[in-house]
Amino acid sequence: MDHPLRRPDEILAYRPLRQILAAKSRELWTIGPKDNVLTAMRLMADKNIGLLVVMENKAIVGVLSERDCVRRLVLAEKAPEATPVAEIMVRDVIETDIGSTLADCLKLMHAHHIRHLPVMQNGTAIGVVSIRDLLSEAVAHHAKVISELERERLTMFMSTI
Repeated sequence: MDHPLRRPDEILAYRPLRQILAAKSRELWTIGPKDNVLTAMRLMADKNIGLLVVMENKAIVGVLSERDCVRRLVLAEKAPEATPVAEIMVRDVIETDIGSTLADCLKLMHAHHIRHLPVMQNGTAIGVVSIRDLLSEAVAHHAKVISELERERLTMFMSTI
């Protein structure tokens, strides 16, 4: 009979970012830099999302979050229907590659104080991963680890009887 206990790296490894992203909706919600902010806010509300990727000629030129809308539009008393997305978007976009690990993504988010990361594959944006996605993955992962450890503990206990 094979040994029922697995190596720690088999139990402790997080799923790859590719699998985490595949579990989400594969929609990449985008807006153009010339579109008005009211259109962007409506899209975010309709899709129940907190960030849009701003695209021009199939390239990321910025991102727009709900926080950007509040801080750079509402507090500046600008009219959302007359303000182009380009005026309030974040231009220095922090991205990650589909080959990144959960830990890589968390480090980037923490270092840059951001909550969303566009995910790139071969230079093309394929999705966005949020801090909520990563925390959900971590919670599910830890529940799996606890379950596996309990199973192995029971296996070890039963083998001594």
